[in-house]
Amino acid sequence: MGKRPTIADVAREAGVSVATVDRVLNGRHPVREETSRRVYEAAQSTGFHATGLIKQRLLRDLPQYRLGFVLRKPSHHFYQAFAREIEDGVKSSEQFRGVPVIHFAQSHVAGDITAALKEVAGRCQAIAMVAPDHPTIAAEVEALKAKGIPVFSLLSDFAAGIRQGYIGLHNLKVGRTAGWMIARAAKKPGKVAVFVGSHRFHGHELRETGFRSYFREKAPGFEILDTLVNLETRQITYEATLDLMQRHRDLVGFYVAGGGMEGAIEALREEAAGKDIIAIVNEITPESRAALADGVVTMAIATPLRRLCSTLIGLMIQAIESGPAEMPGQIFLPADLHLPESV
Repeated sequence: MGKRPTIADVAREAGVSVATVDRVLNGRHPVREETSRRVYEAAQSTGFHATGLIKQRLLRDLPQYRLGFVLRKPSHHFYQAFAREIEDGVKSSEQFRGVPVIHFAQSHVAGDITAALKEVAGRCQAIAMVAPDHPTIAAEVEALKAKGIPVFSLLSDFAAGIRQGYIGLHNLKVGRTAGWMIARAAKKPGKVAVFVGSHRFHGHELRETGFRSYFREKAPGFEILDTLVNLETRQITYEATLDLMQRHRDLVGFYVAGGGMEGAIEALREEAAGKDIIAIVNEITPESRAALADGVVTMAIATPLRRLCSTLIGLMIQAIESGPAEMPGQIFLPADLHLPESV
């Protein structure tokens, strides 16, 4: 059995004196944050038995913030995973002591989302949310901004020029990527369709625009059907997908730009046998992963949730500590592309 690491080992690894490690460990006298962090990292790397206690000493002197998050669909796998990444990101931060306050809006109706935003705002110093672009929501974001509470838009932008910033995918490029895949994978040109959750979701509008622009520019031989609004529900998407396949025998592909892909997958499993239909869906979940593995779906375009949460939390803390940005901006993350051979 190897020798148990000692304070002297930690001191040597951190490049400080044994007395400094003792001060960090026991909180006897103030120690510079940078030095304390070096001691903590040295304790981790050497396997020192009191690493946890050193971390507690560090956290004790850090600022404490309550961060609010308004998500959607509490029973959906994607939003469950999103909530877990938020909780992990806030609780594991070594820059502050954080409390995540996560609220799931009852629907995408502006009144429900505004009510959720107000509820969270009463308890938090910064907020990030998934919401449609609606005047009622923008007005509430502006009121919170006047009170010094920054609000970030996630996945789909809203309240541009008012909100603190947008973090998510470059939705115009996402739409073009979906168009590229269908045009490349289809055996011959034909009809293609696109589903959006609502025209109020700015991200869905941009994805539709990118999808259509790709075909106009690069694949004019395909015919794009009228956009289908599915309200991000499984049943509406299921019925609309069945209708698409029955009415358009020359349908070669479609793209579900928002939620509701579960209905499209169900319809494909029932009616698409023997048909070469390229299906592109949004986000990776157990259902989309299984559909990729079975060859029912050709590609899933997903948000890198861990990277998004890490970036978002850092920006929220910066906004709390430094005040609102003079020029609210956008941070685009690269999409994760999942294919049948990559799941």
